Amino acid sequence: MNATPESFVSFGEDGAQLTYGSYLRLGQLLDSQHLESDPPAHDELLFITIHQVYELWFKQLLHEAGTVRDALVATDSASGGRDLWFCRHLLTRMHVIERTLVGQIDVLETMTPQDFLQFRQRLAPASGFQSVQFRELEFLSGAKDAGYLDRFKGLTDHEQRRLEQRLAEPTLWDGFVHVVAEAGLDTSDDVALTASLRHVAHHRSEYSDLWGLAEGLLQHDELAAAWRARHVVMVERMIGAKTGTGGSSGAEYLRGRLAMKYYPLLWELRSAL
Repeated sequence: MNATPESFVSFGEDGAQLTYGSYLRLGQLLDSQHLESDPPAHDELLFITIHQVYELWFKQLLHEAGTVRDALVATDSASGGRDLWFCRHLLTRMHVIERTLVGQIDVLETMTPQDFLQFRQRLAPASGFQSVQFRELEFLSGAKDAGYLDRFKGLTDHEQRRLEQRLAEPTLWDGFVHVVAEAGLDTSDDVALTASLRHVAHHRSEYSDLWGLAEGLLQHDELAAAWRARHVVMVERMIGAKTGTGGSSGAEYLRGRLAMKYYPLLWELRSAL
């Protein structure tokens, strides 16, 4: 009888080849929460954990968004470089993760303003504004702003190169427009593209993949907006009108970003239907 591939794997404790802890690098992971407060403030561990978890989810979102973008901009769909079903599937996964990001703010809000103030002064000038992965995700989604490279303080050379690469490479929107053009529709300018998207919207059965992608991108945009809106309310609840630890105007700065949209044409399309 031929052995199955599974028979060569040492399952169970007798295998002793890999453990749960070694696979997940738990020693390193659980030794990554170092408090700055002295004496230790009880809620600083929560604050660090929440933000480290955010960064892990940002890493996953970049992984998924980059895969979708790469598939959409592939020049030869016949080579197997484009699977629109898989693109839509990964966008759906991103939506679930983004809802989780919004929900995590509820956990952070179990910390009272008084408890936050016990260690907040220790954070300056560190700030969530300095999250390189968050900015990468915005750039990859379509909201590129080279000005952030000048405003960021304390970037390592590696982080600087990552952001520069994101500014130079195609976005999710670029990939979507490429697929629309490949379908034989006019994408020569915004007016033509809007007309093409109206045609797609009114012929959804014929262009189900394109319409599904458009809706997937719009949902990604909506959930990013939901996170920004939820975040600014949390900041106001925690610190009121105080300036941010990084020197920004705090909630005022965050409120100024609420109107940002990754895909304004998809939102404007609603008025053109």
